[in-house]
Amino acid sequence: MSESRRPRVAGGYDLRVSVPPPPEPITGARLLFSLDPAVSHLNHGSFGAVPIVAQRAQQRLRDEMEADPLRFFTQGLVDRIGHTRRHLASFLGADPDGTALTTNATTGVAVVLQSLGLRPDDEVLTTDHGYGAVDLSVRRECRRTGATHRVLRVPLAATDEEVVQIVRAGLRPGRTRLLVVDQLTSATARLFPVAAIVGVSGEHGIPVLVDAAHAPGMLTASVQSIGADFWVGNLHKWGYAPRGTAVLVVAPQWRERIEPLVVSWEQDSGFPGRLEWQATADYTSWLSAPAGLYTLRSLDVDRVRAHNAALAAYGQRMVGDALGVPPADLPDPGGPTVAMRIVPLPAGLATTLAGARALQTRIAERLATQVAVMAWQGRGWLRVCGQVYNSPDEYQRLAVRLPTLLAQG
Repeated sequence: MSESRRPRVAGGYDLRVSVPPPPEPITGARLLFSLDPAVSHLNHGSFGAVPIVAQRAQQRLRDEMEADPLRFFTQGLVDRIGHTRRHLASFLGADPDGTALTTNATTGVAVVLQSLGLRPDDEVLTTDHGYGAVDLSVRRECRRTGATHRVLRVPLAATDEEVVQIVRAGLRPGRTRLLVVDQLTSATARLFPVAAIVGVSGEHGIPVLVDAAHAPGMLTASVQSIGADFWVGNLHKWGYAPRGTAVLVVAPQWRERIEPLVVSWEQDSGFPGRLEWQATADYTSWLSAPAGLYTLRSLDVDRVRAHNAALAAYGQRMVGDALGVPPADLPDPGGPTVAMRIVPLPAGLATTLAGARALQTRIAERLATQVAVMAWQGRGWLRVCGQVYNSPDEYQRLAVRLPTLLAQG
């Protein structure tokens, strides 16, 4: 019997799995983080994890700020923010002049929506894979302006070509004012062909906002190669930056129309300064973001991406086997560096947002394991991530114990 098909026994439960071996661990990577070792952190995609070196860099900046607040805020801070912006834009393959730092992808979406000047005859088009908070932002802006929010249904197993055709058929030239599409979906861990979607939408002059919350650090495509009118991404997930670090990238023709949610002293400087300067905000997360990227680069970005994707795939197969899900029924995200995977839960479990949150809490409290549980299209889904601080045995332990917990209702 090959190693990949040999029964693994843990806790009295015989896991007969047929999965490929997990990737080789990246030696010493776990020690770069201050995560609680008593908990299995298999949900990096939600709030990330900040390396110790970035934590310390931010603390030094906070110490500097508190030692002389007036000097910190009034002598050179705008230039320091600009230097950080250029560093992050270079990593992302984005135009520094069209990139603005912001607190998270959802904030960037809200900025774009409120800068468009929507009218009652307009519509904002999204897909049913969209992030919940983004949908809430779209709905609010549509209520405020009288515009319409329309949602395209995209089957989970749709091919890239089918996704593009669904979008093409859903566009309404003259009415669709904005298309919002995820680069990598949160609920379904699905990679969308965003460059092709941007091309199709551009044929009709319809601008596209790409929600790339999970892209920085995980995915390889540069921002400029996608060509979207607007692109938002978080650095505090897969880019190892302190939380509250994200970017909004805007195409040249839109930059002068972008207005901040709150007006402050850099308003007259134009984009991106008017968006970045928010008076007495804590800018230390932005300024220490390069330390997070330093950690990623020191581990070798390509190696980290390949490791994390392979580990997530391993975890998906382990959990799926334990729940009796055939490998053919496990969704494939469609990208070689996607480090998030989902597993369908038994019918009737976590079919609502409240139910999903309750189950996620039960798993955390009873199994000392952090995962994401999603309710999508009337079914519950469990999402696992792969990260350099994770080990194969964490997914094995989850696979052994999860069926019993689910059977308890």
